[in-house]
Amino acid sequence: MAAENDEASQEKRSIGAELIIPVCAVIFTLYYISTIIDSPWTAQVTAYFIGSILIAMCVVLFVIKGREVFQGKADLSVKALIEPLDALPRRLGLFGLTLGYIVVLPWVGFTLTTFAFLSLGMLLLAGGKGLRFKLILAASLSVGWFLLFVILFKRRFPLGWFDEMLKSALQALGGA
Repeated sequence: MAAENDEASQEKRSIGAELIIPVCAVIFTLYYISTIIDSPWTAQVTAYFIGSILIAMCVVLFVIKGREVFQGKADLSVKALIEPLDALPRRLGLFGLTLGYIVVLPWVGFTLTTFAFLSLGMLLLAGGKGLRFKLILAASLSVGWFLLFVILFKRRFPLGWFDEMLKSALQALGGA
């Protein structure tokens, strides 16, 4: 009888927030696969292979979470995304930084926008502690990613004045 009272008093686990990224991943994967119809066959094979694995993993997760809901152990509410309420301002701040990154990136360029996003995001999440370390880390990652993606892999990212200056300096040194 005591066990029944314990079970009745237990609240269902909120799993709706856990499903947001997997649902978005499936939608984006299906969209991406639909856009590569005219791409070279190697790109299509890679997209289908990786996309299939991602979708299969998401389906397994959906089955597991669906079983929890069906058994009454969980519900599809997203209150875990909102609670605890004291973490909500940081979450909203990080969301705002992410939106700002997307909007500002074409005008400011990859490296400076990434530096600003990383440093502000880390400072926000750490409550403003460790300023020097976070600025050094953000600068290292931003320049490192520029070297990796723009210079080495020759990916097209929006380049600002700082990116162009870095590129020119590397070309002068014979590196790019």
